[in-house]
Amino acid sequence: MKKKKVNLRELHTGSKEKHKHNGGHNHGNGTAFKTYLPAVISFVMLIIGIGLDFFDVLFFKDGIRITWYSIAYLPVGIPVVKEGWHSIKTGDVFTEFFLMSIATIGAFVIGEYPEGVAVMLFYAVGELFQDAAVKRAKGNIKALLDVRPKEAHVFREGDYKSVTPEDVNIGEKIQIRVGEKIPLDGILLSEKASLNTAALTGESKPDYILKETKVYAGSINLENVIQVEVTSRFEDSSIARILDLVQNATARKSKTELFIRQFARIYTPIVVFLAIGVTFLPYFFVEDYVFRDWLYRALIFLVISCPCALVISIPLGYFGGLGAASKNGILFKGASFLDAMTKINTLVMDKTGTVTKGVFKIKEVKAIGWKEAEFMQYVISMEEQSTHPIAKAILEYKSEGEDFEAQDVSEIAGKGLRGTVNGKPVLIGNKALMTANTIDVPTETESIVESIVLVAIDNQFAGYVVIADELKEDAKETITNLHKVGVKNIMMLSGDKDSITQQVAKELGIANAKGGLLPEDKLNEVEILKKNPKNKVAFIGDGINDAPVLAASDIGIAMGGLGSDVAIETADIIIQTDQPSKVVRAIKIGRSTRKIVWQNIGLAFGVKAIVLILGAGGLATMWEAVFADVGVAFLAILNAIRLQKMNWS
Repeated sequence: MKKKKVNLRELHTGSKEKHKHNGGHNHGNGTAFKTYLPAVISFVMLIIGIGLDFFDVLFFKDGIRITWYSIAYLPVGIPVVKEGWHSIKTGDVFTEFFLMSIATIGAFVIGEYPEGVAVMLFYAVGELFQDAAVKRAKGNIKALLDVRPKEAHVFREGDYKSVTPEDVNIGEKIQIRVGEKIPLDGILLSEKASLNTAALTGESKPDYILKETKVYAGSINLENVIQVEVTSRFEDSSIARILDLVQNATARKSKTELFIRQFARIYTPIVVFLAIGVTFLPYFFVEDYVFRDWLYRALIFLVISCPCALVISIPLGYFGGLGAASKNGILFKGASFLDAMTKINTLVMDKTGTVTKGVFKIKEVKAIGWKEAEFMQYVISMEEQSTHPIAKAILEYKSEGEDFEAQDVSEIAGKGLRGTVNGKPVLIGNKALMTANTIDVPTETESIVESIVLVAIDNQFAGYVVIADELKEDAKETITNLHKVGVKNIMMLSGDKDSITQQVAKELGIANAKGGLLPEDKLNEVEILKKNPKNKVAFIGDGINDAPVLAASDIGIAMGGLGSDVAIETADIIIQTDQPSKVVRAIKIGRSTRKIVWQNIGLAFGVKAIVLILGAGGLATMWEAVFADVGVAFLAILNAIRLQKMNWS
């Protein structure tokens, strides 16, 4: 089931339904001019009215003056009053809309017309700034994620026609040309395809697939024109789900945000009753009690106490953090995980595809009794007949001289290749293949921990090729920086051979590593770590084979897992690129976000407390009240926007 869209009014009140009844702050409809027009009209009329008052213009008296300020009030006041009335009808009486309505209408009742208009105008302007900040954060997220193909070539009426992906139906056939992105999830109809799935899975090597294999939207076709049968609508594709997920990340509130919302629900009715007390209780204790003066103080008290600065600034702080993360290729599923990331002290990581590239490269060529170039010609001519990833690595070797041609090449399952090159029998594979053909293998090969390809030419051992996975460029830097940010306990768990795992761990400076593990073994290791309540465990993996561990850890991080349904469903954080260093960046963004959120809370409470005391004592006017409310909200918005500008490198 898809989550509801999160919008401005939802941030402000926690209710999507309320947004439907707000006619004044909906940026989704109409132009920007229409959005800002009510505030502009009120502002111009307010300035003119204050000018007429200042110069004591004769005609600007009594009924004309009241009418002028009333008209100035209506463009910004009606939407808020309507919102407050709707909230009352639905049982939610003590909202900021109710407070603002009572305070400003009360100001009109006691003749403070300019102040009544000014309070509502500045409140509306604060809403506009808030809306703009949210739209900017959402825009950053959407722009980064909008990797969707813009068109699909669908077969209709005997020819291929270009349409939007949303208009393609399940079962239709689409054509993808070389260099184009696959627009929808489907099944490959062509005999074979070479796809770049880096944007989806994080795998940097091309994915070679055969007919009737599943393909995902967002993959890039590298060779030949291919045909695909669509198996899901665009809105159900992996990329569309990711877009929906991130745009609605605020659905998962942080504990801080939830606390502030609960606090506001208790705090607001308290200040309403306190305002009533400020109005009437002095009658019993003050000799020269004047009702109008104490009502004015109570109205100031209401404006100051409006919790909108808190209710706005907290989610905006988290929105700023989510936007900053998205600009850096880090997708948090919700604000709660920004908070959780600040507490991580233990990181468990997969090896292949996480700290290594997951792409085989030739590390060493050892020819015995042959020149290396000629030896590799024999090897290459055989491996050209194979589609194995190791064969792809060998074919990248730049050979010199005349190309050889292999004949009668056959694959021996689980062992390697047999064939003939230049009239000589050739064997390429593992030790089991050599042993089965009575080829003596030097003992030195047994000490090699990486993947090794043994070669026999003309029934004699001729040498070997060592194939190894490469470390990612930022792998060592990542481990160093994790220690710097306080993640001292780092563990590597891998399904690869333990000898290879230990070697990679040693290169990176990871003291604790285990190889040869099944997914359930990794899960068991993480559960052991979690038994210690002091450990806050994050796991980073590819999001497919590691799904159980991603789900079990306190924070699950999928590396380049956009195209994996399992990653989308299971991981809490998705790193779009293959860079493990983004984990460090995620921690820094989480901590900065939390710091700014608490700065906003302190600012709101501090300023409000000071002005509340001044207002109750008659030392603050409506103008100070406006600053305490809208001014603090505006400052909090600017503080949250700082997250978008910070350098996280």
